[in-house]
Amino acid sequence: MASENVYVEHCKGVNGLDKVILREIRGCSAEVYLDGGQVTSWKNEFREQLLFLSSKATFKPPNAIRGGIQICFPQFGTIGSLEQHGFARNRLWSVDRDPPPFPANTSHRAFVDLILRHSEEEVKIWPHRYECRLRVALGPGGDLMLTSRIRNTNTDGKSFTFTFAYHTYFSVTDISEVRVEGLETLDYLDNLKNRERFTEQGDALTFESEVDKVYLSTPTKIAILDHERKRTFVLRKDGLPDAVVWNPWDKKAKAMADFGDDEYKHMLCVTAACVENPIILKPGEEWKGRLEISAVPSSYCSGQLDPRRIFSSN
Repeated sequence: MASENVYVEHCKGVNGLDKVILREIRGCSAEVYLDGGQVTSWKNEFREQLLFLSSKATFKPPNAIRGGIQICFPQFGTIGSLEQHGFARNRLWSVDRDPPPFPANTSHRAFVDLILRHSEEEVKIWPHRYECRLRVALGPGGDLMLTSRIRNTNTDGKSFTFTFAYHTYFSVTDISEVRVEGLETLDYLDNLKNRERFTEQGDALTFESEVDKVYLSTPTKIAILDHERKRTFVLRKDGLPDAVVWNPWDKKAKAMADFGDDEYKHMLCVTAACVENPIILKPGEEWKGRLEISAVPSSYCSGQLDPRRIFSSN
């Protein structure tokens, strides 16, 4: 199993689009499309799909793929002058042959480094030069890790401002049997009420109607409990203080061409983001954000997770 090809395979996906498959010895896997730099699949050792991908997702660039993990840069949502969620998820990324050094971790053999740089066409709508690097890695135990580094490469001395998110669609058995822990008592902006600010009440989030909220100053760890599947997703994040929770529910689901009418029942977006306070980079400066997701049996409930087990390195 020593060959790198066991861990990383470059091949063609839907509609002949370039993708990379990451595999670990125990049978876990992840798939990343160069279009959008988008993770579209993450499976555990039992080959169970952990991310939601719509049955109606179109793999037709430059449209984003509905599901998986979308990279939202340099704008999340519609707050700003750009198209919704920015342009990174609509661009073709390249494999990064010369990534910056990462903390030594010999246990991670299944990873790929991607890079996106400004194009001259793009500079017309967002007048800045940048490098956006993304490492997608699969840990030996099946954890999925995404690390982004964004650098200001402007030569005119100008700073730039951006927001960022890993827009993650989780696969759940039944949305009405799901709860999210870690966001209780926090302030949030409600996108369904003109971004008005509220404080979350109750012990945990549960779902019985459309939700689109930006939670502010969130903890480094958030848990999504899928009671029916007896599975808990644990998100650990660094450099991403906000968390967006979204489910379109029935009416909006029916209005989306690339989303099945009833698929809202089987997905939930919990998105690690930096939205409220945009990041400002001077020329030459770099920002780094990181997300680690694991899936554990729900008997290992979120209250027992070790709060000290956050990122061991920056």
